[in-house]
Amino acid sequence: MKNFLSVCILAFICATVYSQDKKDVLMTINEKPVYAKEFERVYKKNLDLVQDESQKDIDGYLDLFIDYKLKIAEAKAQGLDKESNYLSELSKYRDQLSRNYIYENKITEELAKEAYERGMLDIDATHILIKVDYEAVPQDTLAAYNKIKSIREKALKGEDFKKLARTYSEEPGSKERGGELGYFSVFTMVYPFENAAYNTKVGEISEITRTSFGYHIIKVNDKRKRLPKIEVSHIMISDKKGARTFNPEERINEIYAMLNQGEAFESLAKQFSDDKNSAVNGGKLKPFTKGELRASEFEDAAYALKNPGDLSKPIKTDFGWHVIRLEEKLPMESFESKREELEKKVTDGDRSKIVTSTVNKRIKEKYGFKKGVSYLPYFDTYLGDAILKRSWTMTPIPAEEDKVLFTIGDKNATFTGFAKYIEDRQRSTRPYKLKEKLLVEFYDEFETKELKDYFKEKLEEENEDYAAILNEYRDGLLIFDVMDKNIWQKGKNDSIGLQQYYEKTKENYQWKQRVDADIYSATTEAFAQQIQKMLNEGKTSEEIKTALNTDDTVNVLITPGVFEIDQRELPQNLEIKKGVSKISQNNDSFVIVNIKDIIAPGIKSFEDIKGKVLSNYQNEIEATWMQSLHSKYNVEVNKKGLKRVKKSLK
Repeated sequence: MKNFLSVCILAFICATVYSQDKKDVLMTINEKPVYAKEFERVYKKNLDLVQDESQKDIDGYLDLFIDYKLKIAEAKAQGLDKESNYLSELSKYRDQLSRNYIYENKITEELAKEAYERGMLDIDATHILIKVDYEAVPQDTLAAYNKIKSIREKALKGEDFKKLARTYSEEPGSKERGGELGYFSVFTMVYPFENAAYNTKVGEISEITRTSFGYHIIKVNDKRKRLPKIEVSHIMISDKKGARTFNPEERINEIYAMLNQGEAFESLAKQFSDDKNSAVNGGKLKPFTKGELRASEFEDAAYALKNPGDLSKPIKTDFGWHVIRLEEKLPMESFESKREELEKKVTDGDRSKIVTSTVNKRIKEKYGFKKGVSYLPYFDTYLGDAILKRSWTMTPIPAEEDKVLFTIGDKNATFTGFAKYIEDRQRSTRPYKLKEKLLVEFYDEFETKELKDYFKEKLEEENEDYAAILNEYRDGLLIFDVMDKNIWQKGKNDSIGLQQYYEKTKENYQWKQRVDADIYSATTEAFAQQIQKMLNEGKTSEEIKTALNTDDTVNVLITPGVFEIDQRELPQNLEIKKGVSKISQNNDSFVIVNIKDIIAPGIKSFEDIKGKVLSNYQNEIEATWMQSLHSKYNVEVNKKGLKRVKKSLK
């Protein structure tokens, strides 16, 4: 009777679970279920990104969702979820995502705060290094320590530190530089070295410090406050825009002269700057501090400006020519504004060893951890000397010898698992001299990996939000890979098909009416009238420029070219006819257009429109491909499930 009752209860529970699962199924693809909860989550998250209004209702969006799921099904059918690149990218993202759940602890915050406070200072220091690595035999380690100790005693007695560095330091280049490091700040040096530098007063010599390079002593020469960020605007004339119709250096000098004559910076930036992203904002850039841009010449010129409104002279960088205006000197950023960035650096850098030990302890406490058999006695014999040459090949460990190293939760880590880790890990490690040293470091890595992997597995089971985010990324990677393989690369590599598609659709690619013209931008209406008069007299653009511009004053800028009639360079409501136009005002300039020829609308050549043709050709390939997927896969929508979804979302 008792067994019968147990069977009935179990059958009831199973039926209930099955009923709930079935009820939650929105559709099946080749009989594999897709659940309503996933659709609702994706719908709510992406609704604002849908541009087609017809797809914003649930039925319309369902069509998009079905296409999305079909692409994922096809990606798996093609084995893309087994590709090494896919697995590597997914693993990196899982590691990054899981940190948000495991690294939020006191030690990370404390290290981030310490880094923030240190980041307020730059340190100028000199150092002496005596090399010795962590694998050195004890007598070599002791000899290196005694050597640095004797050098430190000489320095403390007043001997010149730079001379000592030139004589004794084993750092490459120390004889030339005398151990000088220049200014550095937080995260620039390895953490033990940074600690010693920041904990030593100006003019004093640090205690002996051990790093992976060896033993150091550091003399701190200066500590200065770090420069706050500044905000500037600039006008850029690129010298990399192909064959230009004017000289970039000459153009920037003309603009600089116009600024000094009182022309509005914002207006000139909008009209002439080749940095289109900043031009629309009058040339304004995002705030930065020294070292954040890829142009030291730009940074130096910007920081040399003293007061808001000050202008730099034209300067040259790898991007072109610039004139810079200082807008604002900003206060230092708060800890809260930099917190996320600092905590990421803490967990990614050499401070991570402190974090890792704390995290490992938390995982062990959460799930339970039990040590097993010591690995050293067995592996010291089991590993051949080939491991020191990174060429060791694992041999199977007999079942009776395959002991448990440790247990985390309900998972055992065994000798075999550790051996596989060693075989893979050896290929990407530095050479070791001592087998025991290698084993100790590899075991620490292996234990950390197993703890984190277990945590991530459990996290996906226990945390619904984490599981959903990870699954979205998993699917997103597959969508990209399957589209790249079946659509994008196919379109790029099919040159014959692309040309044929252009011939079939070329009527869709039309030039508007264009003009071959010279555009004259004058600083005043009087100069514009003068330009009109000279053009009507038959003067050339060079003659006009020579007459109106001097070395110190620029009164006209001339931009020749072929323009479509609605391009931003041309004035609005320009009358399209050959000859000299009326005067139009554009921002703070007065514009005259000398139209030399009018070019009728016509079909754009393949070379002119190749990028657009490729995009449209890929869209056609995708449409055909999607039709084939709808034929290949059987999609059945659960009408009752869809009705419940609509009710829930409304």
